[in-house]
Amino acid sequence: MALDRSTDARQARVKLEDVAARAGVSAGTVSNALNHPDKVAPATRERVVRAIAELGFTPNGAASALASGSTKTVGLVVVDLMNSLFVDLARGAQRAARGLGYDLQLADSDNDLELEASHLDFLSAARVAGVLLAPMHTPHESIVKLRQRGSSIVMLNYESDTDQFCTVLIDNERAGYIAARHLIGLGRKRIAFVGGLHHLQPVALRRAGARRAVAEADGAVELIEIDTVDLNPPSGAIVGKRLVEQPESERPDAILAVTDLLAMAIISEFTAARLRVPEDVAVMGCDHNSAAWGGAVPLTSVTMRGREMGTIGVELLKREISEPAEVHLHQTVTLEPALVVRESTVGRG
Repeated sequence: MALDRSTDARQARVKLEDVAARAGVSAGTVSNALNHPDKVAPATRERVVRAIAELGFTPNGAASALASGSTKTVGLVVVDLMNSLFVDLARGAQRAARGLGYDLQLADSDNDLELEASHLDFLSAARVAGVLLAPMHTPHESIVKLRQRGSSIVMLNYESDTDQFCTVLIDNERAGYIAARHLIGLGRKRIAFVGGLHHLQPVALRRAGARRAVAEADGAVELIEIDTVDLNPPSGAIVGKRLVEQPESERPDAILAVTDLLAMAIISEFTAARLRVPEDVAVMGCDHNSAAWGGAVPLTSVTMRGREMGTIGVELLKREISEPAEVHLHQTVTLEPALVVRESTVGRG
């Protein structure tokens, strides 16, 4: 059978605006019909479906989603899949999305702002129904594009400076607070808070929590803040070597690292120098990263509840997709962290 190339070419030239003109609606209404069918009146949606069929418009699978009355894809963009918080978050989101009939498209920005923007632009062009975003900051320009194309957005592990989003957070200030309180409760008097990149919201909040706990000790505990160039193990190793070289009288008796990877690198340097953990120096992390669980000394840390964050994020996104914009109310869900005590602060047994 001969291929009708003229028909293929004609269909390839059909644009969303052509569908809008045939259906007698705006391009925005066609976009909403494709991405948010619940927001479009049934009669209008039928006209759009009929126009799509007549013109042969195929918007990357969205037409079939429109015909069934629902969209089928949501995006998830995370900061760093090397951190098990975001792996857990992705697992929770994927399971919840599947249960609601959605496909989940995952992207890792690898701590790169330009890559994060590129992922968001791709999802915008793909006209996904919604996006779950665990960002480094609020990417305003990319979000504007997503909003213009009718995509809903939910923020994860980041509190935006606006009230335009539903948000799911872990209480990072509380995480830093309970971590420092744990060390203070063990009788530690000189606590080093190790971590850099204070422009990152979770880091700044954990530091604020540690400061609050030390302030409540009324001068009985000293907080020493040690900056690092990043949050990766080599930076922790540099700090560990520096602390090993200090006289015992000046060395902190406890380390609160803002991430578990920093903490484990510090423990490795202490162990190599025959400093005992926790007898000489107690060490703990603050983000319960499974990538740091393989060390010789099991690490005390704070849970981040990633799976719950992903699950709740999808549920909020589904609600926003389903509800008309003028009815939907954005909400913030804050999850409480919990201390996980292991050998690095209390010893064996």
